[in-house]
Amino acid sequence: MRCDVVIVGAGPAGIFAAMELLHSVPGLKVLLVEKGKDIDERQCPMEAGAPSCVSCPECELVSGWGGAGAYSDGKLTLSPRIGGFLSRYVDDTTLQSLLDYVDNIYRRHGAPGELHGVNEAEIEALKRRAAVYELSFVPSRIRHIGTDRCRKVLRNMRDALIGKVEVLFSTEVLRILAEGGQARGVRLHNGEEIAAEYVILASGRASSQWLENEVRRLHLTLLKNPVDIGVRVEVPAPVLEPLTRITYEPKLLFTSKRFDDRVRTFCVNPYGEVVREHLKGVWTVNGHSYAEKRTDNTNFALLVSTTFTEPFDEPVSYGMYIARLANFLGGGVIVQRLGDLLQGRRSTPERIAKGTVEPTMKDATPGDLSFVLPYRHLSSILEMLEALDAIAPGVNSRHTLLYGVEVKFYSLQLLLTGGLETEIRNLFAVGDGAGVSRGLIQASASGVLASREIAGRYGLP
Repeated sequence: MRCDVVIVGAGPAGIFAAMELLHSVPGLKVLLVEKGKDIDERQCPMEAGAPSCVSCPECELVSGWGGAGAYSDGKLTLSPRIGGFLSRYVDDTTLQSLLDYVDNIYRRHGAPGELHGVNEAEIEALKRRAAVYELSFVPSRIRHIGTDRCRKVLRNMRDALIGKVEVLFSTEVLRILAEGGQARGVRLHNGEEIAAEYVILASGRASSQWLENEVRRLHLTLLKNPVDIGVRVEVPAPVLEPLTRITYEPKLLFTSKRFDDRVRTFCVNPYGEVVREHLKGVWTVNGHSYAEKRTDNTNFALLVSTTFTEPFDEPVSYGMYIARLANFLGGGVIVQRLGDLLQGRRSTPERIAKGTVEPTMKDATPGDLSFVLPYRHLSSILEMLEALDAIAPGVNSRHTLLYGVEVKFYSLQLLLTGGLETEIRNLFAVGDGAGVSRGLIQASASGVLASREIAGRYGLP
């Protein structure tokens, strides 16, 4: 089989790469290879009534058309400073233009028109309050799609591409083919080889380990990138209402006093629920929020970024190790009351039941996160909870629930050009899995950026 461009992965980066190629180079033969299922066939067993998470061959929450974005809460963060590292490759003006371009495409396919975080007076007041307590507030306009609407938007995008690109679902790529310093295509798990002039790697977080193995095999240069490990915090929604009312997802940064580590809030879900993800035998934790339904709680992640020094250079493996340790001790995701953690004791079902925060993840195992998280990570998280409590009283309550662990498997980062091309000519890397982005909007923009570079080689703008 032969095509002009093969795209590995049908998450946001891969979808937007395909749409931009078809827009820029009409008649181009584009193939999307996706190891998961089509959007209409994706269903987590727990949605169908399973009492707890089971070990699926590919987690339906992160694999398939739309990638992890299909089950995300669908926040489009329209700031160059949030959601990824594209500012390393283009200037802020170009990046903002890219984000606005992508945002308009989301709106055309069903994203709502409402924007959060646009009241400048309230934003400035929140920024000043945060600074008093050594917190850096990063303002941003946010468009919230909602987990329930994300699938509709992604279905609309799929329908717009049907008949214009070929898509192989439930198909895994085994190898990237390269010869003479240039990409030649891919080899599938069934042994079939697909020849292509260009290859775009948009494999996402779910395939970050595969991508790391491949780039090492191809002897591509890996850059040092932080490992993001932490917990998901769950509190009564009114506790964070003073912040989420102003900006749907407050982005706050903190530098710990003891270890000088950077801690950040991530993926705030007002009136949402805590969920789990399953990746290659490892359970991790995440959060959702919806457009049409609400819980009584708000959840958010606190992630600690740590950059390792030589000789260590396997951040994805390290994150997997920490997640496996939590699974080993708790049989999956562990939940612990903050008060129990501070008293040096494990949480039990009885202690959880006595608390004022009812867990939205019903099958999390009460346990002790101090047996899982490294001391410096746990210490930095506890410091930030104290700081957050100053601007959102109640966050540092003994009843606050902590779920662990949350790990983001996008720590690998390749040496790339401004057009996101690797050291192998015509081989591009985009999205979360390649460490280029950390969310929907920049993942989508990275696909556009790579496709524009390819379009330029066809002599088109």
